[in-house]
Formats: sequence, C-alpha cells, structure tokens
Amino acid sequence: MDFTEYQTQSRLTAQYPVIEHAVVYPTLGLVNEAGEFAGKIKKVFRDKEGKISPETREALKSELGDVLWYLAQTCSELGLSLDEVAEANLSKLLDRQARGKIQGDGDNR
Repeated sequence: MDFTEYQTQSRLTAQYPVIEHAVVYPTLGLVNEAGEFAGKIKKVFRDKEGKISPETREALKSELGDVLWYLAQTCSELGLSLDEVAEANLSKLLDRQARGKIQGDGDNR
C-alpha cells in the first residue's frame, strides 16, 4: 500500500465533528495518539527494562496506525497529500544533511 491509497481509503472512515475548523479534531486526535504511543514507550523503559516484546511491538504498531490515520485526515483537511508531505520532509532532511545541518535546533537551519 502507498500513501495515496492509504489516504484515499482512510478518508472513507473519517467521521468526526467539525470544531470551528475541520482541521481541529484530527489535529487533536493526532497529538493524542502520538501521546499514547509515547506512553507505551515510556512503560517499556519503566516496566520492561527497555525490552520490546512481540506483544508490545504489536501494540506500538496499532498506536502508530492511529497516528497515521489522524495524520492522513489532518493532511486531507488542509488539502495536502501524505505523498507531498513525505517528499517535502525528505527533501528538507537531505538538504540539511548535505549542508551538515542535520543536527541542531530550528526549522530553518
């Protein structure tokens, strides 16, 4: 499956309220799901000595899927494709790497 197919198919399941602007709900969902993923990683280090079991890996995969779904909906609400977001991000990172600026702070480095 590619990003375009995923974004198109996932859009068929998008049923959520419009809160002031259609981008608000999926944005809140995106950060919520990212937080759930981070919480599971935290517990790996707190409770499991940093070891990711097959069961935990599946739970993490599920959370990442939820992150992807909300990202796709946020992109759709903004009129962006996941493909163009991925391409722009990779281009930015490769440019930073070529200039020796892959590490550091700030969006415009």
